[in-house]
Amino acid sequence: MKTIDELLAQGVSGKRVFVRADLNVPLDGTTITDDGRIRAVVPTVKALAAAGARVVVASHLGRPKGAPDPAFSLAPAAARLGELLGADVAFATDTVGDSAQAVVAGLADGRVAVLENLRFNAGETSKDDAERGAFADLLATLADMYVGDGFGAVHRKHASVFDLPARLPHYAGYLIATEVGVLKKLTEDVRRPYVVALGGSKVSDKIGVIDNLLDKADRILIGGGMVFTFLAAKGHEVGTSLLQEDQKQKCLEYLAEAERRGVEFALPVDILVSDGFPDLKAKAPTHPETVAADAMPAGKLGLDIGPDTRKLYAAKLADAGTVFWNGPMGVFEHPDYAEGTRAVAQALLDAPGFTVVGGGDSAAAVRTLGFDENAFGHISTGGGASLEYLEGKTLPGLAALED
Repeated sequence: MKTIDELLAQGVSGKRVFVRADLNVPLDGTTITDDGRIRAVVPTVKALAAAGARVVVASHLGRPKGAPDPAFSLAPAAARLGELLGADVAFATDTVGDSAQAVVAGLADGRVAVLENLRFNAGETSKDDAERGAFADLLATLADMYVGDGFGAVHRKHASVFDLPARLPHYAGYLIATEVGVLKKLTEDVRRPYVVALGGSKVSDKIGVIDNLLDKADRILIGGGMVFTFLAAKGHEVGTSLLQEDQKQKCLEYLAEAERRGVEFALPVDILVSDGFPDLKAKAPTHPETVAADAMPAGKLGLDIGPDTRKLYAAKLADAGTVFWNGPMGVFEHPDYAEGTRAVAQALLDAPGFTVVGGGDSAAAVRTLGFDENAFGHISTGGGASLEYLEGKTLPGLAALED
């Protein structure tokens, strides 16, 4: 795929460049609680603006139902982008309507505008090719060139991600180029031992990546809510913990296949349990109890890996040449259940090899727990996109940037 450097070499002064970013940030009302994805697109936007381009930034936020919804407005993200750029950013109150047309027409060379949430138009996410294409046609009238830099959306076959690049000269932005380079290190240029740490709530969310990594990884460490389906599959009591009954057989198959291939497949040896789910806003102490993973009380809820598991997982990461981590080890948003996730994050920092935090909740946890983001090899902006790439899937947004 052609990169932004090739575009800049051609000259973009006075040209309208459409940048498909990922500004899908978490909001508390209108307050951004994690601006990592906005910061990730700043190098691309800055470079284009410095070269005299008229930069039109577009993104989705949340899951509105194909119509305007103030709760999902990109206005806060546009304001934050302006702060990070140190320049005023114009904001269009629609996607392809009168406001968008006027704002883009009014852009001077080297200036930046943000369009309102793309998903306020049903054509963005439509499964109908014609409807999606019609929306892409309208977006194409706003630009002369396209730069894809929203890695968190490249696994979606959406109008601005898949259809629009076909209508304009297209290039990969700095973020996408970096993300793809990192993922190739995880699939094509692996330093061993290769350790994969997987957390999160559901086994079903990780089936594809486990399938694909069983013949690539040397060790797989399991945490988070998905642990309890594995434990239940082995015949252990899991109390009131999250459980996917329909995935128990799959868990047994993974364990057997890992043993056949000589892959270490580690499950927790102890669990932090409580009587119920904690209040994540009040964060009042819950006095968790540590129990053996194979001896959970029937009425208890598992919420984090225990201290012995933290030590075990840290030891299994200590000599890693390559690490991919996706999914927290527990309910890290509450201080009583953050230590498992903190231990894995710290173990990544201590590991001698190349470490990748696979976006989503893992990236949020790193920031929430106060770690220095720059100390990790890479923190991805796209958890879902990273997982699908590692599953071996073709990502529509990346395919669209190929020539």
